[in-house]
Amino acid sequence: MFSHLLPRQPGTEPLAEAFRACRQHLIGALVFSALANLLYLAPTLYMMQVYDRVVPTGGLLTLLLISVVAVFALGTLALLDWLRARLLLRASLRLDRLLAPVILTRLVEIRTPRAATQAMREFDTVRSAVSGQGILALLDAPWTPLYLVCCFLVHPAIGVLTLVGGGLLFALAVLNERDSRPRLKRAIHSTATAYAAQEGIIAQSEVVRALGMRQASVNRQITERASGVAHYADAQLNGGKYSGAIKFLRLVMQSGSLGLAAFLAVKGQISPGSIIAASVLLSRTVAPIEMLVGAWPSLNQARSSWLALVELFTSTSGIDRARTALPVPKGKLQVEDVTVQLPGTDAPQLRQISLSLNPGQTLGVVGPSGSGKTTLARVLAGGLAPTLGTIRLDGADYLARSSDDLASHIGYLPQVPSLLAGSIKDNISRFSASLGSGSGDIDLKAVAAAKAAGAHDLIQRLPQGYDTQLGAMGSGVSAGQAQRIALARALYGDPVLLVLDEPNSNLDQEGEASLMTAILSAAARGAAVVLVAHRAGVLSRVDRLATMADGTITMEGKREEVLARLRSTSPQVLTRPQ
Repeated sequence: MFSHLLPRQPGTEPLAEAFRACRQHLIGALVFSALANLLYLAPTLYMMQVYDRVVPTGGLLTLLLISVVAVFALGTLALLDWLRARLLLRASLRLDRLLAPVILTRLVEIRTPRAATQAMREFDTVRSAVSGQGILALLDAPWTPLYLVCCFLVHPAIGVLTLVGGGLLFALAVLNERDSRPRLKRAIHSTATAYAAQEGIIAQSEVVRALGMRQASVNRQITERASGVAHYADAQLNGGKYSGAIKFLRLVMQSGSLGLAAFLAVKGQISPGSIIAASVLLSRTVAPIEMLVGAWPSLNQARSSWLALVELFTSTSGIDRARTALPVPKGKLQVEDVTVQLPGTDAPQLRQISLSLNPGQTLGVVGPSGSGKTTLARVLAGGLAPTLGTIRLDGADYLARSSDDLASHIGYLPQVPSLLAGSIKDNISRFSASLGSGSGDIDLKAVAAAKAAGAHDLIQRLPQGYDTQLGAMGSGVSAGQAQRIALARALYGDPVLLVLDEPNSNLDQEGEASLMTAILSAAARGAAVVLVAHRAGVLSRVDRLATMADGTITMEGKREEVLARLRSTSPQVLTRPQ
Protein backbone atom coordinates (compact mmCIF):
# COMPACT_ATOMS: atom_id res chain seq x y z
CA MET A 1 0.00 0.00 0.00
CA PHE A 2 2.77 2.43 0.94
CA SER A 3 5.54 0.96 -1.26
CA HIS A 4 5.37 3.85 -3.75
CA LEU A 5 6.41 6.23 -0.96
CA LEU A 6 9.69 4.40 -0.34
CA PRO A 7 12.70 6.30 -1.73
CA ARG A 8 15.06 4.61 -4.15
CA GLN A 9 17.90 7.14 -4.30
CA PRO A 10 21.40 6.04 -3.19
CA GLY A 11 21.86 6.64 0.53
CA THR A 12 18.16 6.39 1.41
CA GLU A 13 18.27 2.65 2.06
CA PRO A 14 17.89 3.09 5.86
CA LEU A 15 14.60 4.97 5.32
CA ALA A 16 13.21 2.24 3.07
CA GLU A 17 14.42 -0.55 5.37
CA ALA A 18 12.87 1.10 8.44
CA PHE A 19 9.47 1.38 6.77
CA ARG A 20 9.71 -2.18 5.50
CA ALA A 21 10.33 -3.23 9.10
CA CYS A 22 6.98 -1.61 9.94
CA ARG A 23 5.15 -3.31 7.06
CA GLN A 24 3.52 -5.91 9.31
CA HIS A 25 2.17 -3.17 11.56
CA LEU A 26 0.70 -1.27 8.59
CA ILE A 27 -0.78 -4.43 7.04
CA GLY A 28 -2.28 -5.36 10.40
CA ALA A 29 -3.80 -1.89 10.75
CA LEU A 30 -5.21 -2.20 7.21
CA VAL A 31 -6.80 -5.58 8.00
CA PHE A 32 -8.29 -4.28 11.23
CA SER A 33 -9.60 -1.25 9.33
CA ALA A 34 -11.38 -3.57 6.91
CA LEU A 35 -13.01 -5.51 9.74
CA ALA A 36 -13.88 -2.31 11.62
CA ASN A 37 -15.53 -0.78 8.58
CA LEU A 38 -17.64 -3.91 8.14
CA LEU A 39 -18.70 -3.67 11.76
CA TYR A 40 -19.61 0.00 11.29
CA LEU A 41 -22.63 -1.38 9.42
CA ALA A 42 -23.92 -2.91 12.66
CA PRO A 43 -25.76 0.23 13.92
CA THR A 44 -27.44 0.64 10.53
CA LEU A 45 -28.62 -2.97 10.44
CA TYR A 46 -29.72 -2.74 14.07
CA MET A 47 -31.91 0.33 13.41
CA MET A 48 -33.42 -1.26 10.34
CA GLN A 49 -34.34 -4.38 12.30
CA VAL A 50 -35.81 -2.36 15.17
CA TYR A 51 -38.04 -0.25 12.89
CA ASP A 52 -38.92 -3.02 10.43
CA ARG A 53 -39.27 -6.05 12.72
CA VAL A 54 -39.51 -5.11 16.39
CA VAL A 55 -41.81 -2.05 16.25
CA PRO A 56 -44.44 -3.52 13.84
CA THR A 57 -44.59 -6.91 15.60
CA GLY A 58 -43.81 -5.98 19.19
CA GLY A 59 -41.22 -8.75 19.26
CA LEU A 60 -39.35 -8.10 22.51
CA LEU A 61 -37.34 -11.32 22.23
CA THR A 62 -36.17 -10.26 18.81
CA LEU A 63 -35.21 -6.89 20.27
CA LEU A 64 -33.20 -8.61 23.00
CA LEU A 65 -31.36 -10.88 20.58
CA ILE A 66 -30.46 -8.19 18.06
CA SER A 67 -29.42 -5.89 20.92
CA VAL A 68 -27.02 -8.53 22.20
CA VAL A 69 -25.61 -9.00 18.71
CA ALA A 70 -25.30 -5.23 18.24
CA VAL A 71 -23.50 -4.78 21.58
CA PHE A 72 -21.09 -7.61 20.68
CA ALA A 73 -20.43 -6.07 17.26
CA LEU A 74 -19.84 -2.60 18.75
CA GLY A 75 -17.55 -4.06 21.42
CA THR A 76 -15.55 -5.85 18.73
CA LEU A 77 -15.45 -2.61 16.74
CA ALA A 78 -14.04 -0.72 19.72
CA LEU A 79 -11.44 -3.46 20.24
CA LEU A 80 -10.38 -3.32 16.58
CA ASP A 81 -10.10 0.46 16.71
CA TRP A 82 -7.89 0.18 19.79
CA LEU A 83 -5.75 -2.53 18.19
CA ARG A 84 -5.11 -0.64 14.98
CA ALA A 85 -4.23 2.51 16.92
CA ARG A 86 -1.85 0.41 19.01
CA LEU A 87 -0.29 -1.11 15.88
CA LEU A 88 0.29 2.32 14.37
CA LEU A 89 1.83 3.55 17.63
CA ARG A 90 4.11 0.50 17.63
CA ALA A 91 5.12 1.34 14.07
CA SER A 92 5.92 4.90 15.15
CA LEU A 93 8.07 3.65 18.04
CA ARG A 94 9.89 1.20 15.77
CA LEU A 95 10.64 3.98 13.30
CA ASP A 96 12.09 6.02 16.16
CA ARG A 97 14.24 3.11 17.30
CA LEU A 98 15.53 2.35 13.79
CA LEU A 99 15.90 5.82 12.30
CA ALA A 100 16.68 8.24 15.14
CA PRO A 101 20.28 6.99 15.61
CA VAL A 102 20.85 6.98 11.84
CA ILE A 103 19.49 10.51 11.41
CA LEU A 104 21.56 11.84 14.30
CA THR A 105 24.63 10.22 12.71
CA ARG A 106 23.83 11.82 9.35
CA LEU A 107 23.45 15.21 11.00
CA VAL A 108 27.15 15.14 11.87
CA GLU A 109 27.82 15.02 8.13
CA ILE A 110 25.37 17.76 7.14
CA ARG A 111 26.91 21.01 5.91
CA THR A 112 23.88 23.32 6.35
CA PRO A 113 23.30 24.30 10.02
CA ARG A 114 19.63 25.13 9.45
CA ALA A 115 19.00 21.70 7.93
CA ALA A 116 20.75 20.06 10.85
CA THR A 117 18.62 21.80 13.48
CA GLN A 118 15.43 21.05 11.55
CA ALA A 119 16.02 17.40 10.62
CA MET A 120 14.86 15.80 13.89
CA ARG A 121 11.73 17.99 13.85
CA GLU A 122 11.03 16.71 10.35
CA PHE A 123 11.43 13.14 11.54
CA ASP A 124 9.13 13.68 14.53
CA THR A 125 6.52 15.13 12.17
CA VAL A 126 6.67 12.00 10.01
CA ARG A 127 6.61 9.72 13.03
CA SER A 128 3.58 11.52 14.50
CA ALA A 129 1.75 11.24 11.18
CA VAL A 130 2.22 7.46 11.20
CA SER A 131 0.15 7.18 14.38
CA GLY A 132 -2.14 10.18 13.87
CA GLN A 133 -5.69 10.74 12.69
CA GLY A 134 -4.61 11.37 9.13
CA ILE A 135 -3.43 7.82 8.51
CA LEU A 136 -6.62 6.46 10.09
CA ALA A 137 -8.60 8.48 7.55
CA LEU A 138 -6.40 7.07 4.77
CA LEU A 139 -7.02 3.53 6.02
CA ASP A 140 -10.78 4.12 6.13
CA ALA A 141 -11.02 5.85 2.74
CA PRO A 142 -10.74 2.63 0.61
CA TRP A 143 -13.92 1.32 2.26
CA THR A 144 -16.03 4.27 1.19
CA PRO A 145 -17.29 2.31 -1.88
CA LEU A 146 -18.68 -0.35 0.48
CA TYR A 147 -21.04 2.15 2.09
CA LEU A 148 -21.88 3.61 -1.31
CA VAL A 149 -22.97 0.14 -2.48
CA CYS A 150 -25.11 -0.21 0.65
CA CYS A 151 -26.75 3.13 -0.18
CA PHE A 152 -27.64 1.83 -3.64
CA LEU A 153 -29.01 -1.34 -2.03
CA VAL A 154 -31.32 0.75 0.13
CA HIS A 155 -32.54 2.53 -3.00
CA PRO A 156 -30.83 3.76 -6.22
CA ALA A 157 -31.97 7.33 -5.53
CA ILE A 158 -30.22 7.27 -2.15
CA GLY A 159 -27.12 5.88 -3.88
CA VAL A 160 -27.13 8.61 -6.53
CA LEU A 161 -27.52 11.33 -3.88
CA THR A 162 -24.61 9.89 -1.92
CA LEU A 163 -22.47 9.49 -5.05
CA VAL A 164 -23.05 13.06 -6.24
CA GLY A 165 -22.55 14.52 -2.77
CA GLY A 166 -19.42 12.43 -2.20
CA GLY A 167 -18.05 13.61 -5.54
CA LEU A 168 -18.60 17.23 -4.55
CA LEU A 169 -16.91 16.63 -1.20
CA PHE A 170 -13.95 14.98 -2.94
CA ALA A 171 -13.68 17.92 -5.35
CA LEU A 172 -13.60 20.33 -2.41
CA ALA A 173 -10.93 18.19 -0.76
CA VAL A 174 -8.76 18.31 -3.91
CA LEU A 175 -9.19 22.08 -4.18
CA ASN A 176 -8.27 22.39 -0.52
CA GLU A 177 -5.10 20.37 -1.07
CA ARG A 178 -3.99 22.39 -4.11
CA ASP A 179 -4.70 25.70 -2.41
CA SER A 180 -3.17 24.76 0.95
CA ARG A 181 0.07 23.17 -0.22
CA PRO A 182 2.00 26.37 -1.13
CA ARG A 183 0.62 28.17 1.92
CA LEU A 184 1.74 25.37 4.24
CA LYS A 185 5.13 25.23 2.53
CA ARG A 186 5.67 28.94 3.22
CA ALA A 187 4.48 28.50 6.80
CA ILE A 188 6.82 25.57 7.45
CA HIS A 189 9.80 27.44 5.98
CA SER A 190 9.08 30.62 7.97
CA THR A 191 8.64 28.70 11.22
CA ALA A 192 11.83 26.71 10.69
CA THR A 193 13.77 29.93 10.06
CA ALA A 194 12.34 31.49 13.23
CA TYR A 195 13.25 28.43 15.34
CA ALA A 196 16.81 28.36 13.98
CA ALA A 197 17.27 32.06 14.77
CA GLN A 198 15.89 31.56 18.29
CA GLU A 199 18.31 28.73 18.96
CA GLY A 200 21.18 30.90 17.79
CA ILE A 201 20.18 33.77 20.09
CA ILE A 202 19.80 31.44 23.09
CA ALA A 203 23.20 29.88 22.43
CA GLN A 204 24.75 33.38 22.44
CA SER A 205 22.61 34.76 25.27
CA GLU A 206 25.60 35.83 27.35
CA VAL A 207 27.01 37.96 24.52
CA VAL A 208 23.52 39.32 23.77
CA ARG A 209 23.12 40.49 27.36
CA ALA A 210 26.65 41.87 27.63
CA LEU A 211 26.26 43.96 24.47
CA GLY A 212 22.82 45.26 25.37
CA MET A 213 21.12 43.48 22.46
CA ARG A 214 18.41 41.79 24.51
CA GLN A 215 15.45 43.91 23.45
CA ALA A 216 16.71 44.20 19.87
CA SER A 217 17.02 40.41 19.69
CA VAL A 218 13.55 39.94 21.16
CA ASN A 219 12.07 42.38 18.64
CA ARG A 220 13.82 40.60 15.80
CA GLN A 221 12.57 37.21 16.98
CA ILE A 222 9.03 38.53 17.36
CA THR A 223 9.15 39.81 13.78
CA GLU A 224 10.39 36.47 12.41
CA ARG A 225 7.94 34.52 14.57
CA ALA A 226 5.08 36.75 13.45
CA SER A 227 5.88 35.88 9.85
CA GLY A 228 5.62 32.16 10.56
CA VAL A 229 2.45 32.57 12.64
CA ALA A 230 0.87 34.71 9.91
CA HIS A 231 1.61 32.11 7.25
CA TYR A 232 0.16 29.33 9.41
CA ALA A 233 -2.89 31.46 10.14
CA ASP A 234 -3.32 32.08 6.43
CA ALA A 235 -3.12 28.33 5.74
CA GLN A 236 -5.58 27.53 8.52
CA LEU A 237 -8.04 30.24 7.50
CA ASN A 238 -7.90 29.02 3.92
CA GLY A 239 -8.39 25.43 5.07
CA GLY A 240 -11.23 26.55 7.36
CA LYS A 241 -13.04 27.97 4.34
CA TYR A 242 -13.04 24.56 2.68
CA SER A 243 -13.81 22.77 5.93
CA GLY A 244 -16.86 25.00 6.45
CA ALA A 245 -18.08 24.34 2.92
CA ILE A 246 -17.61 20.60 3.36
CA LYS A 247 -19.43 20.61 6.69
CA PHE A 248 -22.31 22.58 5.18
CA LEU A 249 -22.55 20.22 2.22
CA ARG A 250 -22.48 17.16 4.49
CA LEU A 251 -25.30 18.50 6.68
CA VAL A 252 -27.36 19.33 3.60
CA MET A 253 -26.74 15.83 2.27
CA GLN A 254 -27.77 14.24 5.58
CA SER A 255 -30.97 16.27 5.72
CA GLY A 256 -31.57 15.60 2.04
CA SER A 257 -31.12 11.86 2.51
CA LEU A 258 -33.68 11.89 5.35
CA GLY A 259 -36.16 13.83 3.25
CA LEU A 260 -35.60 11.64 0.19
CA ALA A 261 -35.84 8.45 2.26
CA ALA A 262 -39.07 9.70 3.90
CA PHE A 263 -40.52 10.45 0.47
CA LEU A 264 -39.57 6.97 -0.77
CA ALA A 265 -41.05 5.38 2.38
CA VAL A 266 -44.35 7.27 1.88
CA LYS A 267 -44.40 5.97 -1.69
CA GLY A 268 -43.83 2.45 -0.33
CA GLN A 269 -40.50 2.00 -2.13
CA ILE A 270 -38.43 1.48 1.05
CA SER A 271 -39.25 0.42 4.61
CA PRO A 272 -39.54 2.94 7.50
CA GLY A 273 -36.31 1.55 9.00
CA SER A 274 -34.46 2.53 5.86
CA ILE A 275 -35.10 6.25 6.54
CA ILE A 276 -32.60 6.38 9.43
CA ALA A 277 -30.35 3.83 7.75
CA ALA A 278 -30.01 6.05 4.67
CA SER A 279 -28.84 8.99 6.75
CA VAL A 280 -26.37 6.86 8.74
CA LEU A 281 -24.95 5.22 5.63
CA LEU A 282 -24.49 8.56 3.88
CA SER A 283 -22.72 9.99 6.93
CA ARG A 284 -20.42 6.99 7.08
CA THR A 285 -19.70 7.21 3.35
CA VAL A 286 -18.50 10.82 3.49
CA ALA A 287 -16.86 10.63 6.96
CA PRO A 288 -13.38 9.61 5.65
CA ILE A 289 -13.42 12.49 3.16
CA GLU A 290 -14.23 14.97 5.90
CA MET A 291 -11.55 13.47 8.14
CA LEU A 292 -9.02 13.75 5.33
CA VAL A 293 -9.82 17.42 4.83
CA GLY A 294 -9.32 18.08 8.55
CA ALA A 295 -6.08 16.09 8.66
CA TRP A 296 -4.76 17.38 5.35
CA PRO A 297 -2.47 20.11 6.78
CA SER A 298 -0.70 17.58 9.02
CA LEU A 299 -0.49 15.02 6.21
CA ASN A 300 0.89 17.64 3.85
CA GLN A 301 3.43 18.73 6.41
CA ALA A 302 4.40 15.09 6.99
CA ARG A 303 4.90 14.68 3.24
CA SER A 304 7.16 17.75 3.10
CA SER A 305 9.09 16.48 6.11
CA TRP A 306 9.49 13.07 4.48
CA LEU A 307 10.93 14.67 1.33
CA ALA A 308 13.32 16.69 3.51
CA LEU A 309 14.54 13.47 5.16
CA VAL A 310 15.02 11.87 1.75
CA GLU A 311 17.11 14.88 0.72
CA LEU A 312 19.17 14.62 3.92
CA PHE A 313 19.90 10.92 3.35
CA THR A 314 20.68 11.49 -0.32
CA SER A 315 23.15 14.27 0.47
CA THR A 316 24.98 12.04 2.99
CA SER A 317 24.84 8.85 0.95
CA GLY A 318 28.56 8.04 1.32
CA ILE A 319 28.54 7.72 5.09
CA ASP A 320 27.18 4.17 5.23
CA ARG A 321 29.15 2.63 2.39
CA ALA A 322 31.22 -0.43 3.24
CA ARG A 323 34.93 0.24 3.74
CA THR A 324 37.89 -2.13 3.95
CA ALA A 325 39.58 -2.04 7.35
CA LEU A 326 42.96 -0.35 7.01
CA PRO A 327 46.01 -0.75 9.28
CA VAL A 328 46.81 1.84 11.92
CA PRO A 329 48.56 4.72 10.12
CA LYS A 330 52.01 6.00 11.00
CA GLY A 331 51.16 9.67 10.44
CA LYS A 332 52.33 10.58 6.93
CA LEU A 333 50.14 13.46 5.77
CA GLN A 334 49.68 14.43 2.11
CA VAL A 335 47.50 17.30 0.87
CA GLU A 336 46.98 17.23 -2.89
CA ASP A 337 45.53 20.27 -4.69
CA VAL A 338 42.83 20.89 -2.09
CA THR A 339 40.26 23.58 -2.80
CA VAL A 340 37.46 24.51 -0.41
CA GLN A 341 34.48 26.73 -1.14
CA LEU A 342 31.91 26.89 1.62
CA PRO A 343 28.18 26.95 0.71
CA GLY A 344 26.81 30.43 0.11
CA THR A 345 30.19 32.03 -0.55
CA ASP A 346 31.38 33.64 -3.77
CA ALA A 347 35.05 32.74 -3.61
CA PRO A 348 37.00 29.68 -2.38
CA GLN A 349 38.45 29.76 1.11
CA LEU A 350 41.33 27.51 0.04
CA ARG A 351 42.86 27.37 -3.44
CA GLN A 352 44.84 24.33 -4.62
CA ILE A 353 46.69 23.71 -1.37
CA SER A 354 49.42 21.06 -1.53
CA LEU A 355 51.82 20.03 1.22
CA SER A 356 53.19 16.94 2.94
CA LEU A 357 54.36 16.08 6.43
CA ASN A 358 56.20 13.01 7.64
CA PRO A 359 55.67 11.23 10.98
CA GLY A 360 57.46 13.09 13.76
CA GLN A 361 57.59 16.38 11.87
CA THR A 362 55.98 19.61 13.07
CA LEU A 363 54.56 22.25 10.72
CA GLY A 364 53.67 25.80 11.76
CA VAL A 365 51.10 27.72 9.71
CA VAL A 366 50.97 31.52 9.88
CA GLY A 367 49.21 34.26 8.00
CA PRO A 368 46.86 37.22 8.45
CA SER A 369 43.21 36.86 9.45
CA GLY A 370 41.08 35.57 6.61
CA SER A 371 44.00 33.86 4.90
CA GLY A 372 42.41 30.40 5.26
CA LYS A 373 44.41 28.99 8.19
CA THR A 374 41.38 27.85 10.20
CA THR A 375 39.73 26.37 7.12
CA LEU A 376 42.92 24.43 6.41
CA ALA A 377 42.95 23.16 10.02
CA ARG A 378 39.32 22.02 9.72
CA VAL A 379 40.08 20.17 6.51
CA LEU A 380 43.20 18.50 7.90
CA ALA A 381 41.26 17.43 10.99
CA GLY A 382 38.58 15.78 8.84
CA GLY A 383 35.85 18.09 10.05
CA LEU A 384 35.37 19.72 6.65
CA ALA A 385 35.40 17.89 3.33
CA PRO A 386 37.37 19.53 0.52
CA THR A 387 35.44 20.70 -2.52
CA LEU A 388 38.25 19.51 -4.78
CA GLY A 389 41.45 17.62 -4.16
CA THR A 390 42.46 14.82 -1.80
CA ILE A 391 43.91 14.48 1.69
CA ARG A 392 45.77 11.27 2.50
CA LEU A 393 46.93 9.65 5.72
CA ASP A 394 49.64 7.06 5.02
CA GLY A 395 48.59 7.11 1.37
CA ALA A 396 44.91 6.39 2.04
CA ASP A 397 42.28 8.98 1.15
CA TYR A 398 40.48 10.35 4.21
CA LEU A 399 37.25 9.02 2.66
CA ALA A 400 38.64 5.47 2.73
CA ARG A 401 37.95 5.41 6.46
CA SER A 402 34.70 6.09 8.28
CA SER A 403 34.65 9.45 10.06
CA ASP A 404 34.91 7.83 13.52
CA ASP A 405 37.79 5.58 12.44
CA LEU A 406 39.63 8.51 10.88
CA ALA A 407 39.04 10.69 13.96
CA SER A 408 40.55 8.03 16.25
CA HIS A 409 43.91 8.69 14.54
CA ILE A 410 43.64 12.49 14.58
CA GLY A 411 43.78 14.91 17.48
CA TYR A 412 42.08 18.24 16.82
CA LEU A 413 42.06 21.38 18.93
CA PRO A 414 39.83 24.07 17.34
CA GLN A 415 40.09 27.80 18.07
CA VAL A 416 37.05 27.54 20.36
CA PRO A 417 37.57 24.55 22.73
CA SER A 418 33.96 23.39 22.10
CA LEU A 419 33.61 21.28 25.23
CA LEU A 420 30.27 19.55 25.70
CA ALA A 421 27.94 19.02 28.66
CA GLY A 422 29.27 16.12 30.71
CA SER A 423 32.19 15.34 32.98
CA ILE A 424 35.73 16.45 32.23
CA LYS A 425 36.71 12.80 31.84
CA ASP A 426 33.92 12.33 29.30
CA ASN A 427 35.14 15.33 27.31
CA ILE A 428 38.77 14.21 27.33
CA SER A 429 37.82 10.65 26.35
CA ARG A 430 35.55 11.92 23.57
CA PHE A 431 32.60 10.28 25.38
CA SER A 432 33.98 6.80 24.70
CA ALA A 433 31.92 5.39 27.57
CA SER A 434 28.80 5.87 25.42
CA LEU A 435 30.25 3.34 22.98
CA GLY A 436 30.53 0.67 25.66
CA SER A 437 34.30 0.89 26.16
CA GLY A 438 35.69 -0.36 29.45
CA SER A 439 35.69 2.34 32.13
CA GLY A 440 39.09 1.31 33.47
CA ASP A 441 40.77 1.69 30.10
CA ILE A 442 39.05 5.03 29.54
CA ASP A 443 40.20 6.34 32.92
CA LEU A 444 43.83 5.41 32.24
CA LYS A 445 43.82 6.98 28.76
CA ALA A 446 42.06 10.15 29.97
CA VAL A 447 44.56 10.70 32.80
CA ALA A 448 47.47 9.96 30.44
CA ALA A 449 46.16 12.51 27.93
CA ALA A 450 45.67 15.12 30.66
CA LYS A 451 49.22 14.58 31.89
CA ALA A 452 50.56 14.88 28.34
CA ALA A 453 48.70 18.18 28.00
CA GLY A 454 49.92 19.45 31.38
CA ALA A 455 46.31 19.62 32.60
CA HIS A 456 46.37 16.85 35.21
CA ASP A 457 47.13 19.10 38.19
CA LEU A 458 44.61 21.80 37.29
CA ILE A 459 41.90 19.15 36.81
CA GLN A 460 42.64 17.63 40.21
CA ARG A 461 42.21 21.05 41.82
CA LEU A 462 38.62 21.27 40.53
CA PRO A 463 35.83 20.39 43.03
CA GLN A 464 35.34 16.83 41.74
CA GLY A 465 38.47 16.40 39.68
CA TYR A 466 37.93 14.44 36.49
CA ASP A 467 34.27 13.89 37.46
CA THR A 468 33.52 17.62 37.54
CA GLN A 469 30.42 18.21 35.47
CA LEU A 470 30.49 20.88 32.77
CA GLY A 471 27.42 22.66 31.48
CA ALA A 472 26.36 23.44 27.93
CA MET A 473 29.25 24.68 25.74
CA GLY A 474 31.66 23.55 28.47
CA SER A 475 30.57 26.16 31.01
CA GLY A 476 32.05 25.75 34.48
CA VAL A 477 35.74 26.31 33.75
CA SER A 478 37.73 29.30 32.58
CA ALA A 479 38.77 29.84 28.97
CA GLY A 480 42.36 28.81 29.73
CA GLN A 481 41.26 25.68 31.60
CA ALA A 482 38.89 24.78 28.78
CA GLN A 483 41.69 25.12 26.22
CA ARG A 484 43.99 22.81 28.19
CA ILE A 485 41.22 20.25 28.66
CA ALA A 486 40.54 20.43 24.92
CA LEU A 487 44.26 19.85 24.29
CA ALA A 488 44.05 16.73 26.47
CA ARG A 489 41.08 15.63 24.37
CA ALA A 490 43.16 16.09 21.22
CA LEU A 491 45.94 13.95 22.71
CA TYR A 492 43.58 11.19 23.87
CA GLY A 493 44.55 7.80 22.46
CA ASP A 494 47.95 9.02 21.13
CA PRO A 495 46.76 10.09 17.65
CA VAL A 496 49.28 9.99 14.80
CA LEU A 497 48.24 13.42 13.49
CA LEU A 498 47.71 16.52 15.65
CA VAL A 499 45.99 19.62 14.25
CA LEU A 500 46.09 22.55 16.68
CA ASP A 501 44.39 25.82 15.75
CA GLU A 502 45.56 28.75 17.89
CA PRO A 503 46.17 26.42 20.86
CA ASN A 504 47.80 29.17 22.95
CA SER A 505 45.21 31.92 22.47
CA ASN A 506 43.94 31.65 26.08
CA LEU A 507 47.05 30.28 27.78
CA ASP A 508 49.34 31.96 30.28
CA GLN A 509 53.09 31.43 30.28
CA GLU A 510 52.81 28.17 32.25
CA GLY A 511 50.10 26.88 29.91
CA GLU A 512 52.14 27.76 26.84
CA ALA A 513 55.14 25.91 28.25
CA SER A 514 52.95 22.83 28.83
CA LEU A 515 51.67 23.16 25.28
CA MET A 516 55.17 23.15 23.83
CA THR A 517 56.09 20.12 25.92
CA ALA A 518 53.00 18.31 24.65
CA ILE A 519 53.79 19.18 21.02
CA LEU A 520 57.42 18.02 21.28
CA SER A 521 56.42 14.83 23.12
CA ALA A 522 53.85 13.98 20.45
CA ALA A 523 56.43 14.56 17.71
CA ALA A 524 58.97 12.47 19.61
CA ARG A 525 56.64 9.46 19.62
CA GLY A 526 56.15 9.84 15.86
CA ALA A 527 53.06 12.00 15.47
CA ALA A 528 52.85 14.59 12.72
CA VAL A 529 51.84 17.99 14.15
CA VAL A 530 50.23 20.93 12.35
CA LEU A 531 50.21 24.10 14.45
CA VAL A 532 48.25 27.19 13.39
CA ALA A 533 49.44 30.22 15.37
CA HIS A 534 50.21 33.93 15.34
CA ARG A 535 52.53 34.27 18.30
CA ALA A 536 56.13 33.39 17.54
CA GLY A 537 56.65 31.67 20.90
CA VAL A 538 55.00 28.41 19.93
CA LEU A 539 56.60 28.46 16.49
CA SER A 540 60.15 28.51 17.78
CA ARG A 541 60.45 24.72 17.87
CA VAL A 542 58.60 23.61 14.72
CA ASP A 543 60.53 21.86 11.94
CA ARG A 544 58.76 23.47 9.01
CA LEU A 545 56.82 26.66 8.47
CA ALA A 546 54.14 27.65 5.94
CA THR A 547 52.67 31.09 5.32
CA MET A 548 49.21 31.68 3.90
CA ALA A 549 47.43 34.56 2.14
CA ASP A 550 44.12 34.64 0.29
CA GLY A 551 43.58 30.92 0.67
CA THR A 552 46.94 29.86 -0.77
CA ILE A 553 50.30 28.84 0.64
CA THR A 554 52.76 31.57 -0.28
CA MET A 555 55.86 30.03 1.33
CA GLU A 556 56.65 26.62 2.79
CA GLY A 557 59.89 25.03 3.88
CA LYS A 558 62.33 24.66 6.76
CA ARG A 559 61.55 27.00 9.64
CA GLU A 560 64.82 28.91 9.53
CA GLU A 561 64.60 29.52 5.80
CA VAL A 562 60.99 30.74 5.90
CA LEU A 563 61.65 32.92 8.98
CA ALA A 564 64.58 34.57 7.25
CA ARG A 565 62.43 35.42 4.24
CA LEU A 566 59.61 36.66 6.50
CA ARG A 567 61.92 38.97 8.46
CA SER A 568 63.00 40.59 5.24
CA THR A 569 59.52 40.90 3.72
CA SER A 570 56.67 40.73 6.28
CA PRO A 571 57.92 40.77 9.90
CA GLN A 572 54.47 41.72 11.18
CA VAL A 573 53.04 38.29 10.23
CA LEU A 574 54.57 36.69 13.31
CA THR A 575 53.46 39.32 15.80
CA ARG A 576 50.10 40.67 14.65
CA PRO A 577 47.24 39.21 16.72
CA GLN A 578 44.32 37.53 15.00
